[in-house]
Amino acid sequence: MQHKYHIAQLNIAKAVAEMDTKTMADFVARLDEINQLADDAPGFIWRLQTESGDSTAIRVFDDPLMLVNISVWQNIEALKNFVYKSFHVELIRDREAWFNKMAEAHQVLWWVEAGHIPGINEAKAKLEHLRTNGVSQQAFTFGKPFDAPTS
Repeated sequence: MQHKYHIAQLNIAKAVAEMDTKTMADFVARLDEINQLADDAPGFIWRLQTESGDSTAIRVFDDPLMLVNISVWQNIEALKNFVYKSFHVELIRDREAWFNKMAEAHQVLWWVEAGHIPGINEAKAKLEHLRTNGVSQQAFTFGKPFDAPTS
């Protein structure tokens, strides 16, 4: 029996300052708009968020400036379209104003069975797997994607 799979992604970023500072004000001001854009994007399934609707208050790492974004999409194309072909790309272009450049991998993709919502520990483990082992079927990148499992 074939299973249907969706693509999950984790993206982390180290902010240059706390969210309530003037330095981060422009980024914070765009959060609702970007989150709504994701929610309405074709192929979007789920994203990590607090009751306030974003994930900037969720602390996954010891460093309080390390932000985390986890989401699930119907397929890689839907995720790629949101990231690179929507208004979201403006945040990517402006990221140096808000985030420190990271030496290690900061984004990872992996396949999940349809209906599965990845937990924070699962996502962190996928990033660590990518950092330790490089690209593989278990943890990969936009640049070197893998097809969904066939069984």
